[in-house]
Amino acid sequence: MSSIILPGRTLGVLGSGQLGRMFAIAAREMGYRVHTYSTEVDSPTGHIADREFTGAYDDLDRIREFAQTVDVVTFEFENISSRAVCAIEQLVPVRPAGAVLHTTQNRIREKQTLQQAGLPVTPFRSVNSIGDLTLAVEELGSSAVLKTARWGYDGKGQRSIESLDQAIFYWDELGNVESIYEKKIPFVSEASVIAARNLQGEIVCCGPIRNEHRNHILDLSVCPEPHMQSLENRAFEITRGALEALDAVGVMCVELFVTKEDELLINEVAPRPHNSGHLTIDASPCSQFEQQVRAICNLPLGEMTPFQPAAMVNLLGDLWQNGTPHWENALKFPGVRLHLYGKQEPRPGRKMGHLTAIAQTSKQAVEMALKARNSLTRSH
Repeated sequence: MSSIILPGRTLGVLGSGQLGRMFAIAAREMGYRVHTYSTEVDSPTGHIADREFTGAYDDLDRIREFAQTVDVVTFEFENISSRAVCAIEQLVPVRPAGAVLHTTQNRIREKQTLQQAGLPVTPFRSVNSIGDLTLAVEELGSSAVLKTARWGYDGKGQRSIESLDQAIFYWDELGNVESIYEKKIPFVSEASVIAARNLQGEIVCCGPIRNEHRNHILDLSVCPEPHMQSLENRAFEITRGALEALDAVGVMCVELFVTKEDELLINEVAPRPHNSGHLTIDASPCSQFEQQVRAICNLPLGEMTPFQPAAMVNLLGDLWQNGTPHWENALKFPGVRLHLYGKQEPRPGRKMGHLTAIAQTSKQAVEMALKARNSLTRSH
């Protein structure tokens, strides 16, 4: 197998949040060194990394200095300039490549690429003017979601639409920037598939994972989901198609809508580990973060299918409103594990950590995870 990056070498990660932290933990366990680059000091990833580089993402001299110290670079979030990635690629490989980042940073480019590959996506239109917006409403109907083409996550940069007047109002509110108009899908559930692909084209999938959101932020994930088992083959087929269409090397999440007819439609993709895949840390032989290390180093991929049903619930900053949560309460539950991200300032809506529960059934795992989280705000 060519181009293998063996343990003992140094892996670079752009970004320094919780995804980078968990990647660094997995890499260190496998014997790699880790360097991180971000605008932050004393970051969640920096707590684990061997070296923490601090600088702006458009400081190409500093970016090159970072790149010269590592053997391969990956990223933990997408809001990185393509110029920075191009500068790194002149020195060391970036996986997934800058071309993948360029596509997925823009919702219109992403949807067009997937559609051209014959993959099922939600109906959409690109919007660059009031004329485009009016035509989109005429063609797709007034029940839709208007999203900025760039810089959106966890519900940021998007508005729910029910009329042309509302669409025009929100187009102005979002700043008249390039946007995408997507028809609302009357889905019965949301799902995701976490997948990894190495340079040899080997692909391993995990899922479908059933997801529940609250205020546009992922709240709960569970796998396996008995009601989705019949969709596994189709979900994996779509996911493999997305990875191959983008020629992505690394870990990617494909988020899907499940309709009442059991049709699967791609909502969006993320070319990195994903919040919904955190349960693989405790429930799978190989976590999504170990897979990320294996994939970017061109090693054989591991098995991600959970060995027992598992559920994950997010811990947001809201839990700190009345003081530090009572961690000891949650840890009394058998099969529950606590993961905190090392963030210093809890804020409403900010992801501070998660709980994972493992049980005999998916239903039991969900119930245990929710009970454990609810116990955090009780003094006894």
